Amino acid sequence: MRNKLADVIYKLGLKNKKICVLVADISPAGSMEKFRKKFPNRFINTGVAEQSMVGIAAGMALRGLKPFCYTIATFALYRPFEMIRVDLCYQNLPVTIVGMGPGTTYSTLGGTHLAQEDISVARSVPNMDIIAPCDPDELSDVVEFCSKKRNRPTYLRIGKAGEETFINKQSEKWKFGKIRLIKPGKDVCILTFGPIIRKAFEISKKLEKKNLSIEINSCHTLKPFDLNGLKKKFKKFKSIILIEDHSEIGGLNEIVKSKAYEQSYLGKILNFSLKDKFIHCYGDQDDLLSKHGLTTDIIYKEILNLTK
Repeated sequence: MRNKLADVIYKLGLKNKKICVLVADISPAGSMEKFRKKFPNRFINTGVAEQSMVGIAAGMALRGLKPFCYTIATFALYRPFEMIRVDLCYQNLPVTIVGMGPGTTYSTLGGTHLAQEDISVARSVPNMDIIAPCDPDELSDVVEFCSKKRNRPTYLRIGKAGEETFINKQSEKWKFGKIRLIKPGKDVCILTFGPIIRKAFEISKKLEKKNLSIEINSCHTLKPFDLNGLKKKFKKFKSIILIEDHSEIGGLNEIVKSKAYEQSYLGKILNFSLKDKFIHCYGDQDDLLSKHGLTTDIIYKEILNLTK
């Protein structure tokens, strides 16, 4: 995803002189390096100074520019949180904070690099929008939207590298603030966001062998959430599955379940989120997800039990 981000920003930057990029201690590569060389006056590497990165971006936005602040998710959101809250959100400025490698992505680096509660933190701040695309294609639409049409602070949550593309001919077009149907189905509805959508497709293939039709949706806009779209899912499905690479607190789990209560939803909801724990596991991402109970086999078996 980070390569797609760089490609899209570079292409947009060729046409839009207002687009600028600020990074914090990330060496630009690929198209981001091309952007730096092509537009040196619109690229700033602040080094290990994330607070300065956000403050500078606020000043640039006040002068009419469209800044993208980009670094690893924990350092993009947590370290400069006060500046994001006061400099950006309080003044409602059009700055996009790009958090790369959220959730369990940086599993081998431990808790300091795991942004497992970032959506919960960002959702609590007034004026902050949150977008978490599921694959590189969806990311392209999001970046273009942020550069052209959005005039509010946005937290853009993206994967790292090597993510598959899941958008297909059956998928709906991307729209900000709308739940996006990725794969149609009739029996069970899966709501997810971000690169962990790969688990939904793995599970779907296994369940289809049991003659279950699985619908998969990308809830890419976490704030503002598509409540009307969610109501339609409540009416259509008796079984809804939530899969997220985020804490069980403050993310998709709480959004959907709170609205299900308000709507008196009588169906069943299964949630698969990260536990409210710092788990000391330093294997690959699937190793850490397994410790949180987020494996294809576990989810598959629980859905089978739910549908019996």
